Amino acid sequence: MASFQDQFLKAGLVDKNKVKQANHDKSKQNKVERRTGTQSVDEVRLAALETQRKNAERARELNAQRDAAATQKAIVAQIAQMVQENRQSKGNGDIAYNFTRDNKIERLYVSATVQAHLTAGRLVIVCQGGFTELVPRVIADKIAERDASLVVRVNKANTEIDANDPYAAFQIPDDLMW
Repeated sequence: MASFQDQFLKAGLVDKNKVKQANHDKSKQNKVERRTGTQSVDEVRLAALETQRKNAERARELNAQRDAAATQKAIVAQIAQMVQENRQSKGNGDIAYNFTRDNKIERLYVSATVQAHLTAGRLVIVCQGGFTELVPRVIADKIAERDASLVVRVNKANTEIDANDPYAAFQIPDDLMW
């Protein structure tokens, strides 16, 4: 295969004197580099290295974004699987249980035993994809580690009783019915 110089000569883009001058300059530069032991600065090579560095950096950024999206997708799948495998029955639905979600009061019809579990904190309300499900507290804690915005209601059992509280003898229900 012919060199670029030969191709340019055949195309008529350069003449023999310019090719000869370019070869002379290149051999002179190589001779200086051999004597001094240093390489001359090649702007084309530096530009190519800079372009390669920028492309590698852009590729790393795109890979990081792709990895973040894949991780988020995996987390959503894990949460959906945990909710699907551990959801509890709401019962016959004769008692309305009110809770707040996104500054709105919503109602969930549950049985008396499920209401007792909700107020005691053994069951937790989780909303995912427009659906409201009841899951055990342990599962809700795992879901909250991944995405706390899905866990709607967590009742904590109050086991501490203040000795100086004058109203300690009066029990107040956690979920009042109006």
